[in-house]
Amino acid sequence: MEKKGTTRQKSAKETADTAMSERQKQILQTAIDIISDEGYSSLTMRHLARASGMKLGALQYHFRTWDQLLRALVDCLRNEGRQYLRNPEGSPLGIRAIAEKMLTGDSQAHNGLWPQLWAMEQVEPLVSDLLEDVYAEYLRLLEKALKAAGNQSPRAEALCLMAVMESESLFTGKGRRWEKDRSAVRKTILDFIDDRYGE
Repeated sequence: MEKKGTTRQKSAKETADTAMSERQKQILQTAIDIISDEGYSSLTMRHLARASGMKLGALQYHFRTWDQLLRALVDCLRNEGRQYLRNPEGSPLGIRAIAEKMLTGDSQAHNGLWPQLWAMEQVEPLVSDLLEDVYAEYLRLLEKALKAAGNQSPRAEALCLMAVMESESLFTGKGRRWEKDRSAVRKTILDFIDDRYGE
């Protein structure tokens, strides 16, 4: 029997992960897939239930309301974003590493997710908060890396780099007119970063 006071406190992430069942995680993954592949307007409770292979009542057992589902979805994406921005080695990410993560984040598991989230934020305040949190973290990391590189105006330069990298998917993302040029555009952005910062 464990002595009183020796139990380890769980982190917020551990608590969130253990509080959510495997089935709930699968449902949220299906919701992310629907948003990525079909657009956020296709995400309804009924559609999600069908795509998850269950009846609406069974889905509502896991997520009683749309609001509860949306909150869980936002928390899931926020946790994914935090994990994605961490350097597995523990050291701070450099400017190029941050840029690579920003440029490939939309094309990893969920191609097309971020443009859909941008659209979704217009009608869902929770999604707006999520995007602000994610971009604030990118800005913080870029600003820190630019400061470490001796940049004289790290915040302005970080915002400039973020604007370039985020607009890349608007022009060359999935289904866009210049999608075939995407790899060349990304290479050009990374070459610019290499030339300017010498990483």
